[in-house]
Amino acid sequence: MPPMSSHIPNSRPQPDQVLADIADYVISRPIQNTLAYETARLCLIDSLGCAVEALAYPACTRLLGPLVPGTTVAGGARVPGTGFELDPVQAAFNIGAMIRWLDFNDTWLAAEWGHPSDNLGGILAVADWLARNAATPGSRPLVMRDVLTAMIKAHEIQGCLALENSFNRVGLDHVLLVKAASVAVVTHMLGGSREQIIDALSQAWVDGQALRTYRHAPNTGSRKSWAAGDATSRAVWLALITLKGESGYPSALTAEKWGFYDVLFKGQSFRFQRPIEQWESYVMENILFKVSFPAEFHAQTAAECAMQLHPHLKARIHEIGKITIRTHEAAIRIIDKKGPLDNPADRDHCMQYIVAVVLIFGRLTAGDYEDAVAADPRIDALREKMTCVEDPQFTAAYHDPERRAIPNGIEVEFKDGRKLEEIVASYPLGHRFRRNEGIPLLQEKFRRNLALRFPPQRQQAITGLCQDQARLEETPADQFVDMFVI
Repeated sequence: MPPMSSHIPNSRPQPDQVLADIADYVISRPIQNTLAYETARLCLIDSLGCAVEALAYPACTRLLGPLVPGTTVAGGARVPGTGFELDPVQAAFNIGAMIRWLDFNDTWLAAEWGHPSDNLGGILAVADWLARNAATPGSRPLVMRDVLTAMIKAHEIQGCLALENSFNRVGLDHVLLVKAASVAVVTHMLGGSREQIIDALSQAWVDGQALRTYRHAPNTGSRKSWAAGDATSRAVWLALITLKGESGYPSALTAEKWGFYDVLFKGQSFRFQRPIEQWESYVMENILFKVSFPAEFHAQTAAECAMQLHPHLKARIHEIGKITIRTHEAAIRIIDKKGPLDNPADRDHCMQYIVAVVLIFGRLTAGDYEDAVAADPRIDALREKMTCVEDPQFTAAYHDPERRAIPNGIEVEFKDGRKLEEIVASYPLGHRFRRNEGIPLLQEKFRRNLALRFPPQRQQAITGLCQDQARLEETPADQFVDMFVI
């Protein structure tokens, strides 16, 4: 009897429905909600402010500029806060790395977490480049409303994919969602058709995906600060080669044995809390801002609790015998760390380090993750006295789509057995439920960051434009970026 052979049909399938539906959302879904545009403006200024602040850190600036020193691109995209003029792929990397470096701007928490503003690296670089190279004199360049629209849609793609799909549980890093979201909106910005958006999206899923190992012990390192820049710049590259005629892979997700689902997602298909046909601007409207602390978002309310405790403990740190941090499951999985912390990237993803610094000093800045502060022996001594425990009710509140809480509680017990009343916080300052309280502080954070890099007259011009929603939206993208050029 002849051996049996498996027959795999070679007919080209229809595109995976997820890819087609995302392309339709990008092309056809109008954004009606003015709140989404107002929030996108806040995301824009906060992201650029964080990018400017990152320029004070040599570990970031050494990665910036052209790959080949001295190279400039005539008519290229500009990098805010610098004098670099680069091709849009490298500019996207630069901007993306700067935005993410200090882990101090917007966040999305769900089954998967991440930072949808990471997509701004590709969006702004492409918008600036296209505006500087309008096809014909007098043609309409992309304006900042186009940038805000692309931001809203990239947030929606990344955030809605994250709601029910945990990539970290299979060892993949969330920046694969940045690549997918960026490639969809950037291909559209570049004039790509529906078919080309589908093709470019398929390339993003076929691509090799980053492992989370650089975010976790024992390998935590600075790649987590430039991984999103890499993802959004890769998206621009994939979009550009697609527009040159490179074909896509229609069943990139679903192909038996060789597709993303079977190879990298344990045979699962994506699940959606919100059907793609209903996507509009939910994620942007509910985005979380980091107003007070440059720390992993699952620790934001813990830092707020610690700040309340600081006045009562600053002179009694040596008397503390035990600290219990009541938290939610995701925080334990990501930032509950014992033992040595080797670098700033390790420290800003450690619940115990964050709480210890705030209890001791009554502050938490990006500089507090550097070696000089970390050398204070009180920090590690206090970390050793901390225990994180999951509260199932906190975990349920975290996953509730109507609440989207990030609860933490801190209870301090002294060596003599006396305890302070537990301090609990469910919603951090940047949460939608506290948006009105947070916006003035977010704007002040932007002004403070601008002052690090620009003279007063430029600061006033930038803030004046960024506070005027209508005028900002009408501004050509290249003119907006020019205001940030050194």
